[in-house]
This record gives sequence, structure tokens and C-alpha cells, in this order.
Amino acid sequence: MQLTLLDPDNPKEDFPAIKKALKEPNGLLAVGGCLSATRLLNAYRQGIFPWYNDDEPILWWSPNPRLVLFPEQLIISQSLRKTLRKQKLTVTIDKAFAQVITACAQPRAEESGTWISSDIENAYTQLHRLGCAHSAEAWLEGELVGGLYGVAIGQVFFGESMFHTVTDASKVAFATLVEKLKYWNYQLIDCQVHSAHLASLGAVNLSRDDFKTQLDQLCEQPASQLAWLS
Repeated sequence: MQLTLLDPDNPKEDFPAIKKALKEPNGLLAVGGCLSATRLLNAYRQGIFPWYNDDEPILWWSPNPRLVLFPEQLIISQSLRKTLRKQKLTVTIDKAFAQVITACAQPRAEESGTWISSDIENAYTQLHRLGCAHSAEAWLEGELVGGLYGVAIGQVFFGESMFHTVTDASKVAFATLVEKLKYWNYQLIDCQVHSAHLASLGAVNLSRDDFKTQLDQLCEQPASQLAWLS
């Protein structure tokens, strides 16, 4: 199947139907386009996200199945519960978005590169300025040691990336954020593709069709007016 080539000068251009995504590599749907706020928000509403290496064109994905977490199904392990009780880490929301995405962009120990290019950083920082992208930060004695960022639309939070430099720091940030999302009436957290780390926190697979049905309903429903203000 031939991939759709998107017009970089037309951010309002429609994406192809997600059912047209390739089975191998799983979920690859389209190539090209741009990383404008209009294009990105349109993508997320349809269950599509960008992921590509710095030496590649923009690649758009909608994998099947989709890993999600229903906030009320968050699993907090005994060891993580102990870490939370100790309260050594302080968690904030939207206090250091730029620092978080820059930290997420650093290559992991087992990797030589990163998919979070300067273009990606700039695009999501713009979404943050528009009030659509958000971060949670974990601090230890005033130093940023973990966090995550993602995109919020309606009652859905689309997680993008997380990092930690201290054991369990990203888990503490994530668990704290999930509790806030529950309070703010968010119904779904997109985790994109399966990982043992996220599955251990309660994430489960949904078929792409079921995921899209959830988005069609929840992206149109408002979250709490208090969301992201604290």
C-alpha cells in the first residue's frame, strides 16, 4: 500500500483514514506535512501522532492495538507507594515544560540518538504556549529529576515522553499527574504503544477502532475548568 504524502503548506489537509495504516511497520499512516499546532491537534483527535528520526521526513502513526490507561485503573505498586509516602520528591504541573521536553530529548543510555528533534521541541513548546501541551515535573532538593509531557484535548491526555535521573522519579510524576487527571474528570490517557513499564502501572491495549470511538466521544467533552490552573 502506498503511503499518503501530506502537503507541508496545508496544515488543515485531512489525514487518510486510520484504517489505511500499515500492518508492518505497525501503524505507519502518512509521510510529510508539518508540525503546526493545527496539524498536530487534528492528528491527535484522530488517534495519530508523529514519530520519526532526525534524518527522516515526518512520519505519522496510528498503531493497532493502542496502549491506554483509564485513570481509575492506575496501579501503584507497594514499592512506589512507599516512595510516594516518603515525600522526598516534589511534583509540580506546568512549571518547567521546556526543561522537561529537553530532558526527554536526551539519548537514553542504550541509545545513540533521540526522536525528539529541535523541530519537535519547538512544535510542542508552541502547543504548551497555546495551553494544549502540559508537563509534570519531579524535583529533588530543587533539582529536576524526572517528568513527562503530553497533549490534552477534551477529557483525553495524550502522553508523549517521560524521563528520570533518579529511581522512580518519572513514576512519581506520572502517578501524581494521573490522580490530578482523575480529579479534573479526564477519562483516558493515551500511552501509544505497549511497554512493560506502562503496563505495570495499569495500561491496557485497546483495538484501534475502540480507541478511535473513545476519542470521538471524549475529545468533545470538556474537562474540569480547574484543570492545569493549579
